[in-house]
Parts: sequence; structure tokens; C-alpha cells
Amino acid sequence: MIVTKQALPRRTVLRGIGTTLALPLLDAMVPALTATQKTAANPAKRFGFFYMPNGVSMNHTGVDYWKPTTTGPNFDFTPILKPLEPFRDRLTIVSGMHHRSAESLGDGNGDHTRSTGTWLTGVHIKRTEGSDLRAGVSVDQLIASKFKRETALPSLELAILPDSLLNGGCDTGYSCAYGTTLAWSSPTTPLPTQSSPRLVFEQLFGDGGPASQQRAALKVKGSILDSATEEMAQLQAKLGPSDKSTLSDYLDVLREVERRIQRAEETSAESPLPEYQRPGMGMPDRFDDHVKLMFDLQCLAYQGDITRVGTFMYGGEQRARMYPELGFSENHHSMSHHGNNPENMERYAKLCTWEAQLFGYLVEKMKATPDGDGSLLDHSLLMFGAGMSDANIHSHMDLPTAIIGGSWAFKGNRHVATRMGTPLSNLLLSVVNAAGVPIEAFGDSSGPLDINS
Repeated sequence: MIVTKQALPRRTVLRGIGTTLALPLLDAMVPALTATQKTAANPAKRFGFFYMPNGVSMNHTGVDYWKPTTTGPNFDFTPILKPLEPFRDRLTIVSGMHHRSAESLGDGNGDHTRSTGTWLTGVHIKRTEGSDLRAGVSVDQLIASKFKRETALPSLELAILPDSLLNGGCDTGYSCAYGTTLAWSSPTTPLPTQSSPRLVFEQLFGDGGPASQQRAALKVKGSILDSATEEMAQLQAKLGPSDKSTLSDYLDVLREVERRIQRAEETSAESPLPEYQRPGMGMPDRFDDHVKLMFDLQCLAYQGDITRVGTFMYGGEQRARMYPELGFSENHHSMSHHGNNPENMERYAKLCTWEAQLFGYLVEKMKATPDGDGSLLDHSLLMFGAGMSDANIHSHMDLPTAIIGGSWAFKGNRHVATRMGTPLSNLLLSVVNAAGVPIEAFGDSSGPLDINS
């Protein structure tokens, strides 16, 4: 039966054993959304912030690795940004910005930790190794506060970090808490990140009960979807052809993500490596497999309107992550200290390009995911960048920053070269305002950044 006048509530879910499955936006839900801004023509906006640790290869040896050499529309793509060229019409590169609050300001060493702690807060973090942390409310949490009554999760904090911090140190004098999250719900409250695909899956699709209940259901059924088969069939019978296709595609992706998590868990259990060398129980061995799995979960969270705000860390500053997938024998942090050697810079640029390519995987997936009268990407604003520019000298000047989406606020197909030293907080202020949060100042901002004139 095709649903016409009868409508489904936007918060319709399918319930199974130990699980609650949120649904994507369906045509059958639109008549139930009485407020104009919640109709398919004015869908919910999503926001994401994606952090590259240890900066990037910049432009020091006659090769422009990150920063485009031309400004305005139709700029030339550099090697690191090349994977994002298919999204040119939605891409805005902003250069010249400075996070002065990440500088020492008399606190001595600690640039790596300050890079992470300052990136989305715009404030100079307190130097302490104790529990008396102090930073600032991050932009993602300011945005999340606007939607917290409308979604199951206010925000989602993801990272590719080891189970322990033994795989790399923390800056002396600073708590490791500063370097393992981007999100701060208050100046004294950092929000922990999650690296386990299984735990993220349970966070998104569990029913709030013990995780053991869901895992027990999996042993019996093989998939959380199998425990909701009856409800699923009843819902499908009420939907029109378009909605049936949308729901089927969504559930197919969810089932495939679940299978990949199960395979990763089986591989971890059978790994011949000693425990301290494993990436973490249930985490894929390959970095790119881990990132893609987490991106798929993030996309499902956006599509099901489980959350509208997320942060993602490719890793922590100074971590000793190795990348055998690229044939590198050095860890990430060591590679970032390239000494301006052309060969070293080219090698590090290859790693940064890989990170951009993986980000492109998520962007493409969101572009291909229907949402109301467009796609998830049409209704999203994603910020991709780092808290350092040239990590070889721990520079916080001319930070690498890219915005994809946010067409309601950013034109796209532009390289905007701001006056060198412009606070990054000016851009962050503009992003918060674009989310409909009317604040007049943020961090060390001097005013919103007008990049469309």
C-alpha cells in the first residue's frame, strides 16, 4: 500500500532484540513534519570536522603540495587536494589563517597538544597534567546544542587511536586528554572519542541496554537486522516503491557494515601478533579499512538522523602510527619532521594525500546518499584540515583548511586567500552562524569571515 495522506513520524524506528534501528528520511514521513524547515525541501543540516594530525607538507621546495597557487574560482588543484577535485563545485579552500592561541604564549613546548586542543575551541588551553583541564566549548558542541532535542545522540566523536597511549607520547606538561579529542562540551569537559567500530555500532543501533544483550542476539540471529524482520516486513508493506528502495538500500549498507565489523573481530581474535602490537580488538588491521568502516558508520548516523554533528581524528599528534600499506618505514610524527628535504616532503605529501583520498571516500558516499530533495552532501558542511601547517617547525600559521558543502553559506569552487594571520576563529564563527547559532564572537575571533564577496 502506498502511503499518501497517512504519514510516518520522523522518529519511526524498527525494534529487535537488543537493538533500535533508526530510519532514513522517507517520503512517507514528510506529511508528518509540520514545520516548514523540517520538510524534504528544507531538510536537517549535518556538520562534520575532520582532523589531520601533525600538519601537512606545505610549499617550501618549489612544489606546492597543499596550498593552491591561484585564488578565486577555478583554482589549480595541488597534489594533496587532488582527490577532492571531483567535488570542486562544493569545495572552498581557505588559506592564510592563524591559530595564535595554539602558540606557546609563554608556556614552552607543547605545540602538538595545543594544536588539537585549540583547533575547534579557538582558546589557549591550560598547561596541566592533572584533572584541572581548561579549554573552551568547541564549535561542534555549540552546533550540537541546537539539535540535541531532535536527535538520539547530540554528537558523535570518532578517532583512529590505539587502545592505549603507549604508541606515542603526550607533550610534557599537558594531559593526554587534550590530544585525544576535538570536542569540548564545556571549558572543563572534553568528550572522549571512540575508535572501536563495534562500540560505535552499538552506540548507534543498540537499544540502550547492556551491550552483552546485543552480542548474545548476534550469536543467535547472526545480524541485528534478523531480529527485526517482522517489524521490517510490516513497515515495507506500508511504503511506496521509492521509499521501499530507499529503506532497502539503507538496510543493505547497515548489514554490510555489520558484517565487516564481525570479520574484523574474527581477524583480531585469530591474529598471531602479540596483543601490544594489535590495532585493538575488533579494529581492522589496515588503516584505510578502519577509516572507511568508521566513515560508513558516520554516514549511517547522518542518514538515520541519529546525530547531525560529528568530529573525526585520523590519529593523535605524536603517535607512532606506522603505514605499511604505503610502504613507509617511519611513523607519522617522524615523517612530519621532514627537514625541508625534497624527498622527505614528497613522501609525507603522499601520506597526506592518502588522508584526503579517504576523506573523499566519505564525501562521495554522502553525495550518493539520498536525503529529502537532494543528498546528504547537499545538506552538510564538512571541515577538513589540521592544527598545524608545517609540522617540521610546529607552525600554526597558514593552516591547511578545506570546507566541502555548506552551499547555504559557502559558494564552493573557490580558493580564498585571507590576509596572512587572520584568526581561524573567524572561519569557525562563520560556520557556527551558518548552523543557525547566532553568536557574535568565538575564541580569539575578530569577526565572522566573509569569503563569498
